[in-house]
Order: sequence, then C-alpha cells, then structure tokens
Amino acid sequence: MIALLFTVFIFSLSFRPSEKKGKFHTEDELTRLMVGNLPTGENSVFIGSGKCMGCHGNDPLDFANMTMEGIDVNQTDNWRATMMANSAKDPFWRAKVAHEVAVNPEHQLELEDKCLSCHAPQGKFASLYDGNPHYTFAEMLNDSIALDGVACGACHQQQPELAGIDFSGVLHYNPDTAWGPLFNIADGDFPLFAPAMTSFVGIEPVGHPKVSQSEYCAGCHTLQTNTVDLSGNFTGGLFVEQATYHEWLNSSYNNDELLQQECQGCHMPRLDESIVIASGYAFLPGREPFGQHWLVGGNTFMLELMKNRIEELGIAATTEQYDVVIDRTLNLLQNETAMLDLTEGEIDGDTARYSLKLSNLAGHKFPSGYPSRRAYIEFVVTDENGEEIFHSGKLMPNYEVQGQNADWEPHYDIISNDVEEVQIYELVLGDVNDNVTTVLERADHAIKDNRLVPVGFTTSHSAYDTTLIVGGAETDPNFNFFNGNEGSGTDEIRYHVPVFGVDGAITVTARLMYQSLPPKWNEEMFAVDHPTINSFEEMYWAEGADPVQIESTSVESVVVGVENAESWFTLSDNPSSNGIISMNVGQNNISKVSLYSLDGKLVQTQKVSGSKYRMNLPVSKGSYILVVETSKGNIVRKVMRL
Repeated sequence: MIALLFTVFIFSLSFRPSEKKGKFHTEDELTRLMVGNLPTGENSVFIGSGKCMGCHGNDPLDFANMTMEGIDVNQTDNWRATMMANSAKDPFWRAKVAHEVAVNPEHQLELEDKCLSCHAPQGKFASLYDGNPHYTFAEMLNDSIALDGVACGACHQQQPELAGIDFSGVLHYNPDTAWGPLFNIADGDFPLFAPAMTSFVGIEPVGHPKVSQSEYCAGCHTLQTNTVDLSGNFTGGLFVEQATYHEWLNSSYNNDELLQQECQGCHMPRLDESIVIASGYAFLPGREPFGQHWLVGGNTFMLELMKNRIEELGIAATTEQYDVVIDRTLNLLQNETAMLDLTEGEIDGDTARYSLKLSNLAGHKFPSGYPSRRAYIEFVVTDENGEEIFHSGKLMPNYEVQGQNADWEPHYDIISNDVEEVQIYELVLGDVNDNVTTVLERADHAIKDNRLVPVGFTTSHSAYDTTLIVGGAETDPNFNFFNGNEGSGTDEIRYHVPVFGVDGAITVTARLMYQSLPPKWNEEMFAVDHPTINSFEEMYWAEGADPVQIESTSVESVVVGVENAESWFTLSDNPSSNGIISMNVGQNNISKVSLYSLDGKLVQTQKVSGSKYRMNLPVSKGSYILVVETSKGNIVRKVMRL
C-alpha cells in the first residue's frame, strides 16, 4: 500500500507546473479556492484563514472533507459563521470594551490588550512577538489577520505542552508549527503528509494528544481580572470572571470512567469515520477520528444579531451558514444542556404543591462563561379554561422577568408568590462596596452564584476556590445534593401554588429559559454615551432579547375547592383522646384514605365503602396527615391524637 501511494505521490509531483516549484496548487487553483472574503495575508506568526481554506475548504471534486454519505464537513465553512470566527467583530464585545475603557480611561492600554488576547489573538500575539508590549483596539481595526478572530492559527499554533498551565489569555504560540490531533495511524499506514503544508504556507503540521483535550481551551476559558475600586485604584485582589475549564475539572466529565468527556467532544463533535482532511492531493488517505469544526456554543441571540447584519459588521459568512450554526446551537441547548422532572405533591383545599428537579447535562456550570448569561424558571398554572392561576418567571415586554429584585434575586428552595419570586440561575458581581456591578474591572467578589453545577461537582475539589457556589444555594439542601450525597448536578425547587377557590382540573407547566444577554446586564453600559455603545444599543433593541426555551415539562392535576370538600365528608373526634377518628361520607366518590406521619412516612392505608368510616390512630401521641383520595383528586387534613 505504501509503495502504491508513494508512486501516486511521485506521479503528482512530476506533473507540477515548473514555474510553481515547491507549491502544490497553481495560481488559478488558489484564486478559485481562496474565496469568501477571508484574509489571505500573513504577519510574523499567523496566516489568514483564506489561505488555509485553499486546502481545508470546500473541495470542488467532492473528494476531501466529505463523509461517506456525501456531507461536506470542511473546516472553513463550518467555522466561519461561529462566535469564534467573529470574536473580533462581535458588536457587543466591542461595546463592552468601550464601556470598560470609558469607566477607567487610564487603564485603556491594559484593558484593550487583555481583551484582545482572546478575541483577536492573531493580532495581539504577533504584535507581542514583534516586541510590542501592548496591542490596541485601533490597531486591530486595521489588521485583517486580527479581525479573523479565533481563526486557524489561534488554536492550532498554540504550543500544546504549555496549554492548561497559564490562563486569562496568557497564550504561547509558535510561528512555524501547527499542531493537530493524533489520528489513528496504524503501523504501515501512510504517515502524516507534511510537505503540502510546509511548502504552501511554511508551517509544519504535527500531531499532539493535547489538541483533543480540554487543556487546549483553558487559556481563554478561564479568566481572572484585577479588581479596582470606584476610583480606579487597584486593590490587589483578583476576581474569577469565568472558569469554564475549572468547572469541567470539578466534574465527573474530567475523570469518571463512564462519563469522561473533553470540551471538544461536545463543541467539536467527532466523526469516527475516515475523512481526507486536505483537498488537492488524490493520494491522501482519510484520517480518523475527525473533529468537526462546529465550535458550537449557546449564544443564539448574538448569532441572530450578526446574521442580520453581515455586511454592516464585515462578516465573511452567509445567512445560510449562520442558519446552520444557529440550528446546531439550539440543538446543543435543547437536547444536551438540562432536564426537568416535575412531580405533583400534596393538594389540599388552598395549596397545590409541586417539586421541580433540574439536572445539568453540561460538563460545566449552566450557564457558564461570560457572566451576563442567566437561566430562569417559568412556572405556569392554568385552570380548565386556560386562565392563569399562577405565573412565576413571566417575561415582560422589555425582556425582563416579572418580580425580579432591583438589585438581584435571591436563590429559592420554595416559591409561593409568583409576583415577587422567580428562580434565576446567575452570577452576580459585587464591587468593593458590595454593590452590584457589571463593570468587569470593578468586580471584587460574587454576591450570588447559583448556576447549576455539573454532575460530580464537590466543594472539596482543589478547583473549588475558582468555582464557588455563593448565596442561598450554598445552604440549600436540595442544590447539588441527592439523598444526602453531594455531586448530583441537580437542584430541586418546591412550588406552593395558592388554589383557594379553584375547583377542577389544572395544568402545571415548568420551563427552563435562557438569556445570553438580558437587558439588566446592559443598563450600566447603555448609560454611557459612546459611538460603539450607541451603535450596539440600536442593534440590541432592534433584535429583541427573547429567551431560548431549554426544556419544558407539564403535569395535570385536579383541585377540590375547600367549599366543596366540606360537603363530601366530615371528621369527628378530631383531636382524638382515644385514638379513633370517625368519618361521615356524604358522597360516594371517596375511594381510599391514607395516614402519614409528619415526616412523610406512610402509617396505614384503607379502602372506603359505605357512608361511615373509622380509623385507629397510632399509639404515639401527636399530629398526623390524613390523605383522602377522591374521584377529583386528593384532600389533605391534619388529625391529632391527644
């Protein structure tokens, strides 16, 4: 096999145009392949993605970057409409940088340099390589390689042996090496073919296991900021603005034999089939496993906003490509993020009780990453006519949630007031005076962090200091605990719904909703008059910050009104001195009665027939719960033995 492939290789070399010696594409081929407004230039470290597209884009012969079913999986087109590809063109990010600089203008050089480290690394680190201590926003705007965002070299030229060691945008690059995954190449198979890349762009491809490991993402997805006071003076403190990588470390996805999953496993789904990864070389064998360059996240709001402003923002992608990325994002959010389990509890004449269990399916907190992101529970109860009885988490016309506190909403274990109480999962930043802030440089500590933690998360893990649970969730026995064991990755909320005067069937629906950029986060920024901020504010309100529904579940219940229940039966001798409770049944629709202790344990249960019924209470004195099962639902009464 090697001999045959080598013969094909020599044959292809012998027919190269002599004027393009050392190149594997003719000028006409390069002109055809480098399309789509992607940059084809280079700087001292990186090359533009348009040049990478020459081999790793669409193959007009449908040979390379194709699955066995004929699906095009080329790296360039899968990447170009993602948030990563447009990280330097993201109008919200640009507005936020302008906001931070406007608040502390004396820190402009440092703020811009730090933000550009992850959003425009190909400009920032080429500038550093050239000996410049800072890279500015103005420089980025005139740098096509920087505006390429987190492009090919931003990941593949990162030195793998140093990945996962430094964080907060401290990255390490090599100008003449591109690292890729270690493909499954058995002894005797065709080895990695480096000459094509070295002759074309002067960069040598090398395989390394870390490229497929979470450490490779850690440098930007763990960020600490230096805290300043309200006068702009550094306090010496550090604030963990985001720690997605450390959240993954503190989870079962890091080291559990059954659940182990790297970041790339979800965000760059693998194809376990052989894919030829470069076009133009008919002799190349396929490689596997192949990591699809989906780079999918959870920010449909910004994807929609940018899709609708492609020309205005100078984006090198089509609306069709954005639609594909948005569909992938919705699929990740709605099928691989969280589950809901809604259970009916006791229903008496004035209160219907429900338990809602949330399970985090992600390998990190949900929401994770940039601290604007929040999830909330919409809990709706309607009667037989569709009229609302209870609605916690109602979205208002201004895209805010009804009932949330002006500063921040506490974490709840029990919710009984739909107007004033709503469960919001979020990170709330506090400044040096313990006031809420959205100025990242002023962040001193977390006032609240009840974001759903991943399964396997513990407070004893070595990474807990960067992944803290803060506020009411910290003492909630139902948050990340199940049967007394920590690490469940769940939260359970109990809803006590007032149903006085309601009689008949009701429908209870719980929804987990997600907003990547709620209006409340933007209030401080929109108060600043700056052209970049003003421009984004217009885009924001024109787009509308509608939430995404992550999951939904419903149950049907029957409520028996207090006024009707009294005519169904009467209890006598309650409280009872001799331990006997008598019941006179008024209608033939009571089937069974059950007696429970106050801690919820079943004491006895009996069927009911006829118009009279007697129950012997336990010997132990005290209160018990009597549940009367009827054709319309359960009626609950407290009984007592003196």
